[in-house]
Amino acid sequence: MFYIRAVNRFLLAGMLSVSAVAIAADYSGPLKVGTTSAYAPPLETAAAEAKKQGLDVNVIEFTDWTAPNVSVENGDIDVNLFQHQPFLDNANQQGGFHLVKYAPAIINNVGLYSKKHTRFAGIPEGGTVAIANDPVNGGRGLLLLQKAGLIHLKPGAGIKSTVDDIVDNPKHLKIIEVEAVQLSHALEEVDLAQGYPHYLRTSGIIDPNNALLFDGLEHPEYVILFVIRDGHQDDPRLKKFVDIYQHSSVVRASLDKFYGKLYQPGWPQ
Repeated sequence: MFYIRAVNRFLLAGMLSVSAVAIAADYSGPLKVGTTSAYAPPLETAAAEAKKQGLDVNVIEFTDWTAPNVSVENGDIDVNLFQHQPFLDNANQQGGFHLVKYAPAIINNVGLYSKKHTRFAGIPEGGTVAIANDPVNGGRGLLLLQKAGLIHLKPGAGIKSTVDDIVDNPKHLKIIEVEAVQLSHALEEVDLAQGYPHYLRTSGIIDPNNALLFDGLEHPEYVILFVIRDGHQDDPRLKKFVDIYQHSSVVRASLDKFYGKLYQPGWPQ
């Protein structure tokens, strides 16, 4: 297995010259799987297991949440694993992509964390709270704040809520929006932050198990997906690799080690 840490400019040299329409289905060679640091280790394990079964897999790690979709759209990689359906829907709408779900992976807990307070009552008047700045994950953060009783959203506000949907903010909290992958670092500066356990674990800033509140797994739309370009559903490499990811006991052990109790499989058990 080859493991590649991608820098954003890895994509730029070739992506603009490739027409999405001109991409031909080529299922030879290694399967190229794009991901982020939050999902890479179990994918590396799956790639190693695939190698034992005669399938070469390259795991390519990206540092943001835009490049993996651009790369799949342009045919630079075959599949990515880092996003849920609401994020994918928004990416297709905003980017004009032709990307679709291929198979479910896992669903993670997301929590509210603090390095300054051990309970919500300790957050001061006018305290600062950091949430994700993208339209989908920001809504998830606001729903968590509502679940904690810190704000109230207008009736019917859901996963696409924005700060404009806040109708009551008793503590007059200052809500700042931060790129989701940087939220763990924001914990050093704010009273409270939305947090993703896998990023917190890799940052070492706080124990990911020590959230003041988790959102639970009550939102199946947040299952992380294997995503491909529409029209490539019949790639036999994909079918084999996803089967290994979902059913290999070695991969399951890697998932358990990496995520602990803060995840569940998103496929039928």
